[in-house]
Amino acid sequence: MFKEVKYSLSTLIGTRYMENVAKANAFFGKMSYDEAMAIANEEVVFYSAEAQAKNDALLDLVGTQVVEPMPPDDNDGAPTNAFRKAEDKSAAPLGGFGCFRLGEDGKLYLIGKSEHYHASLGHAFAGYKLIDNARKLGILNATHNNTRGYVTRLHERRIVEAANGILPGNDEATDAIIASTEKGVLNRVINLETGSLAVEAGVKMMLARFYQLSPELDAPKYKGRTPVFFIMADKADGITGNYHGTTVLTQTFRGLWENFREKADAADMWKVVSVRPNDVEDFKQKLEKYNTGKYKTAGFLHEIVMMNYGATKLEPEYLRAVYDLCHACDTPTLCDEIQTGIWYGSLFLFRRYGLNPDFAVIGKGFPGGEYPASRIITTAEYDNLNQFGALVTNGQEELAALAYLITIRFVQEIGDELDKNSALFENGFAALCEKYPEKLAGYQGLGCNIALHFHSVEDAAKFTKELNVKCIDASAQLYKPNCVPGVLFKPPVVSTEATIRKILAVLDEILAK
Repeated sequence: MFKEVKYSLSTLIGTRYMENVAKANAFFGKMSYDEAMAIANEEVVFYSAEAQAKNDALLDLVGTQVVEPMPPDDNDGAPTNAFRKAEDKSAAPLGGFGCFRLGEDGKLYLIGKSEHYHASLGHAFAGYKLIDNARKLGILNATHNNTRGYVTRLHERRIVEAANGILPGNDEATDAIIASTEKGVLNRVINLETGSLAVEAGVKMMLARFYQLSPELDAPKYKGRTPVFFIMADKADGITGNYHGTTVLTQTFRGLWENFREKADAADMWKVVSVRPNDVEDFKQKLEKYNTGKYKTAGFLHEIVMMNYGATKLEPEYLRAVYDLCHACDTPTLCDEIQTGIWYGSLFLFRRYGLNPDFAVIGKGFPGGEYPASRIITTAEYDNLNQFGALVTNGQEELAALAYLITIRFVQEIGDELDKNSALFENGFAALCEKYPEKLAGYQGLGCNIALHFHSVEDAAKFTKELNVKCIDASAQLYKPNCVPGVLFKPPVVSTEATIRKILAVLDEILAK
């Protein structure tokens, strides 16, 4: 069982700030100072024993009709053709709790992939009541980039602490890290809306060493050289295996806009080179090749668990070796933790791997689906853009920052139990692969970021259809070229041991047919 975690706004953000918020309420005549402080001091239990018991009690109802279905209607919205083709209105939400969603069809669904990987703490997480309390107290969400609020500034400190392995409350160590100008020290945070924009910000900072963003900035270090971006290869050594967002530039990194990329390559604007997963020698050879003549490696972008490519896992020894190679030839590394961030007790998987990236990108799970809010963390060395180089209008939202603070503190306190349940999930996948070798080609991933691999697209599609019938969400990844057909899972961080065992039991039941 997860331990009891409880905080008030005063204990999470700080009494001094909340006292001034209370004074602001009194000034505007919304409520008295004492009434405001009562809200600020209200302790909220994030994930109570009762909530965990309720979660477990609902497991037996998954796949059953628990309320009347929505009557047929003609409300199809106004989507594009692609979205219309993909939609499933029957599973659209009427409500949710914990690891469950109640669909418009009246059935109870278990969110086996945390909706689309962003509902890290499931639905209706009680800890987010602190956001409601902040709203009652008039803490503004909308701010300006030049008036970044107290909560935004505080959450930046907490992110830097976690990225550097500093325990909460060690302000002296945090201050020293933030003031550092040493290479490789993650101590700069840019607040953005989506993971796509956060990764693109990193790419911009890499490009700024080749091209001048604005006339008033210094001349680029590698002006005149052709920047070469290293990304993870697919199984045919192509560039379709990686995924770093939906901006045009990063889409060219994964094989989209092919003619555009080819023209850029021919004009020596930039080049994209794939490196084989877990092959140090391949990386070394290509690093040597593209650091000669007109070429210069601009950066290495990678995930640790490639959830958009069959959950392929990069090994710690591989990443540590190639990081050393990159640092030796002035090639920045970008660790994309949009998928893996928050799903481990260490918050950042790169810390568990012993890596020191120049850029770390987080999002999705950190705000828990409450807000679109991603961040890129970098070093003093790569603090090379002016303010307009990587901002978005709504990047400094105070309540989104509060969602980060809540999620970070919860995972820090329940990390041991989270890691235990994650190990249970992965061990269960290993047992299924051993039990059904004729049906499963294996599994890939780490902990709760994981995929079952099948021998054929047809088998994977059939398996996913059976899962959907039983109202357990999973994603069939069947569209990627040169990729083993896989079915992806990512149960919420709040999944109890009983929830993990329920998913494994259903998988076993389907495979046994």
